[in-house]
Amino acid sequence: MSVASLEDSPLFVSALARGISLLRAFSESSPAMTLPELAQATGLTKSAVQRFAHTLWTLGYLRKDPASKKFSLAPLSLELGMRYTQTSALVLGGNPFLHSLNRTSQETCSLAEPDGTDMVYVARFATHKQMFVHMPVGMRLPMFCTAAGRAVLSRLEPARARGLLERSRRVAYTPSTITGIDRLMEELEFTRHHGYARSDGEFYPGDITISAPVMDAGDTPVGAVNVSVPSSRWSFAEAQAVFGPQVLETAHAIQASRTLGRMHPYYDMAAPLPA
Repeated sequence: MSVASLEDSPLFVSALARGISLLRAFSESSPAMTLPELAQATGLTKSAVQRFAHTLWTLGYLRKDPASKKFSLAPLSLELGMRYTQTSALVLGGNPFLHSLNRTSQETCSLAEPDGTDMVYVARFATHKQMFVHMPVGMRLPMFCTAAGRAVLSRLEPARARGLLERSRRVAYTPSTITGIDRLMEELEFTRHHGYARSDGEFYPGDITISAPVMDAGDTPVGAVNVSVPSSRWSFAEAQAVFGPQVLETAHAIQASRTLGRMHPYYDMAAPLPA
């Protein structure tokens, strides 16, 4: 289904979609923007941007610099994302076990959840050692080149996993990134055999990640447990030997806690709207 046909639905509220696009326009490279800049970033008219920005500013989701007239996100906008972490069964059920893994491994540990062809990081406990990669909650990374993504894909039907890989924009982010479908399917087979997935500097150079899928009560993959370490302190083989069993144990503990219940696969619950 195309974007246009979805917008033709009588249930689709275009004004709401345009207002959300304004909030999503801000980024690390564009933390504050004037109305013309927001219009250019969103593709909306200046008059529409002016109305949406004024409404969001009045409600407290935006701030406006009185001198430059630039808008930026206000702290209240964090509430939109925080509501998810406060209601997610994966986050609420997995956090105690993730914290235990962090204390055992002494390395950065995270929970990631599938969304489209990406993994979204929904919980995280950082290491007390020097951090190599900053991975804030809410960060999205491609499924195909991350251990978390491969962990989830490995527990889907092979045909569906292959289809998701084919839909992915398989960019070589580093010289180590695996982009070929056959090689990626081999990695998924490795994960099925060993129980954990692996990635060696495929998105961030020097970042080694070991991950295991988290399954719900119906044996549906709902997320993945990660341990991330730098190659300056660990070899790829050592990281797999040490953290493979740890992420597996943690993933099984989350599942055994029975906090997840039984869910539909994430791709069945998402709207058929391109990311």
